[in-house]
Amino acid sequence: MGIRMDRAVTSIIATCLLIFAIPGSAWSASKAEVDARVKSAMQKLYIDSPEARELAAKAAGILVFPRVYKVGFGFGGKFGEGALLINKATAQYYRVASGSIGFQVGAQARSEVLLFMTATALEAFRQSDGWEAGVDGSVAIVQFGVGESIDTHSGQDPIIGFVFGNKGLMYDLSLEGTKYWQTRK
Repeated sequence: MGIRMDRAVTSIIATCLLIFAIPGSAWSASKAEVDARVKSAMQKLYIDSPEARELAAKAAGILVFPRVYKVGFGFGGKFGEGALLINKATAQYYRVASGSIGFQVGAQARSEVLLFMTATALEAFRQSDGWEAGVDGSVAIVQFGVGESIDTHSGQDPIIGFVFGNKGLMYDLSLEGTKYWQTRK
């Protein structure tokens, strides 16, 4: 069992080094790629949680990150690209990033969606220069799974977040400390 654990730790360290060694521009997708991934992520969200469609229809804006990669081994980091949708059309493109220190081992890919339920929350996000979850705005994370449903009447929070499609060896639903920046495509 010790040899398996050594191989797993070595694989995780190698993955971390590979991810952090590649320049940010190498991860950058084209507008068309981001738009296609955003559309696919929203379809997956609606399949996983049909109630999310009702909440999204009420939202002033929807920030979608179809692929967010998180890796950690003592030090951790998270990166992803996405788009802000207003009236079902792409208004702007964004990047998400965060760093962390502490007990963490693993790698993960997931999708993240933020619903800005009020025009005030959306405007505060759009006017910021590096908006940070938990500091510049509180995000109510909706948890759902097989057989669970979301109470769409309790969606009174100004910002509602969905984290879904987790793949990998790390589990974390938190968005606290995550920074979002507008980017050009």
